[in-house]
Parts: sequence; structure tokens; C-alpha cells
Amino acid sequence: MSLARTLVLKTSGLAPIKFLVRKSFLFRPLVGRFIAGDTLEEALKVSESILAKGLLVSLDYLGENTASEQEALEATATFIRMLERIAEMPVVQKWNAEHADSPTLNQSGDGIEPLNISIKMTQCGLDLGEAFAEKNLREVVETAHRLHNFVRVDMEASEYTQRTMDMIERVRGEYKNTATVLQTYLYRTPGDVERVIGWKARVRLVKGAYLEPPSEAYPEKAKVDEAYVTLGKRLLDAGTYPAFATQDAAIIKTLNAYATEKGIDKSRFEYQMLYGIRRDLQDSLAAEGYNVRIYVPFGDAWYPYFTRRLAERPANAFFILKSLFKG
Repeated sequence: MSLARTLVLKTSGLAPIKFLVRKSFLFRPLVGRFIAGDTLEEALKVSESILAKGLLVSLDYLGENTASEQEALEATATFIRMLERIAEMPVVQKWNAEHADSPTLNQSGDGIEPLNISIKMTQCGLDLGEAFAEKNLREVVETAHRLHNFVRVDMEASEYTQRTMDMIERVRGEYKNTATVLQTYLYRTPGDVERVIGWKARVRLVKGAYLEPPSEAYPEKAKVDEAYVTLGKRLLDAGTYPAFATQDAAIIKTLNAYATEKGIDKSRFEYQMLYGIRRDLQDSLAAEGYNVRIYVPFGDAWYPYFTRRLAERPANAFFILKSLFKG
């Protein structure tokens, strides 16, 4: 991990820095670049504009590590409301009508849908108990099943990886319309890739954005990138509609070349990119016929997500800090 990224992640946890970022007007343009608003309606409006361009969307209600059962229940209710509002959208209703015989709408868990949701297990109350969090997850996934949609469970810090994997496997025993995310910077991920291949689950592959110790994750960017390509190729060969979440043009070029070499059709995988980042790359990939899904976060609990995005591009943070201290 680069020194700059480590510095951003560590300093962002300091109370004075958090206060400064949340209150200073200098950060507002950057926050607005990465976050689609505070409310669901704002995020749905942004999603409609993305869908109109021919791109797909995964909607994320920001929040993690709920401190009480009430908070977790409120988050669960929000997830359910998101799914209900998505089902009411004319563009989604039209898509569902046109794809009435698609695998997703037949609830096999395969295929694609125009607008799904991403959630976190600590947002569902994982810190408060596995049984409690799993009950909440099942409610969300059951609602998505009824409304012909899909729930992606984001992966969090490594201390949650095993519990999240085990919970997804249990829930998938009843509902196939859910799966998770794997982080290539973790040493354990090759084994987890084989596990999700066995599930025939739609995994999202990411590099990883949490501050992990070298005992758990590769500290060197080159190693993380190498692992991404290796595992990406494995998922292209044997995975079920994998999602490659990356803005790394070199990795995308390598995976595209591999898919072409192996005769893997563009319809068998998708790229996922963050809202507000590399719009040029999003548009160019879509123009070339690749499925591209935009990860659209919203909500007022944006700070942890925002700082992880800054850590991926520390120049943004340093530019703002320089502006703050100009005479």
C-alpha cells in the first residue's frame, strides 16, 4: 500500500480531520462528485439519467457498523423501500416486461437487471449478532426475489470476510438472487473465488479499499494488480456472470483481450465503476458493447466511503489540504 494512501486512511479517522471534511465548503464539490445525494429520491433521479445512457446501476445506501438494533432495522427498512421504489420505476418496469423470460426474472440468480442494490452486513447489524443480521438480510433478499431483483452484499474489512461468506452461502440455500464481493488484496481470495464458482454465484471482484495489515493483504500495488488479473481470468473461464469493479484501464484492456482470445462473449460479464469516476471510460466501454454498471451511493453517512475514495486518489486530498492552508 502506498504511503500516501495509508496516510489518508489513517488521518481520516482523526476527529479534527473528520470535522473539517464534513463542514468545510472546499470539500463539497468532491463529495457531490462521489455521492448521488442524501435521499433515495435524489439517488433514483441520478440513476434514471445513468440508465438513459444505456448503463446499468447498483444503488448503495451508505452506512456501516450500526451501533443498535434499531439502526440496523431502520437500514433494513430502507433497503426494502429501495427495492420497492426501483420496481415502481417505468424504466425498470419496461425492462422487466421486455426480459420476462430472462434467467434473473425466473429467479435463478443469473443474468442481469438494470438497477439492483448493494448492502453491507454491518449495516444489517452483524456487529450485534450473526443471527440478527442474517434475519435482516433474508428479509431484504426475499423482497428482491419477489420484485425480480438482485442484492449484492459488499465485502468489508477482513475481520468480516469469513462470516459474510458463510452467511451468503446459507441464504443462497433458499434464494439465489444474492451474492457478494471479493477483494484481490487479501491472501485468502483465491480460495474464496473457487468457493463462489462452486456456488455459481455472481461475484464482484475489487482490489480492496480498507486499511489491512500485511499479515492479511498484499501491501504492494503490483501484487494486488497481478492477483486481480489472475483471478479475473479464472472468473471469465469458470464464473457466473462476474462483475469486474475497476477503473484501471490496463487491467480492463488485459481482461478484454483474454475474453476475446477465449471466445467469451461480452454478455457473460460486466464492468462496474464508481459514480463520478472515469466517466469517459464508462462511456467508451458501453459504446464497445460491454455491460457497464455504475455504483451509485447516497445518504448522509458518506464520510467513510468518501475517505476510501480519496485514499484511492490521494492527490485529491492533498490538493484540498493545500488550498486550506494558503495564506
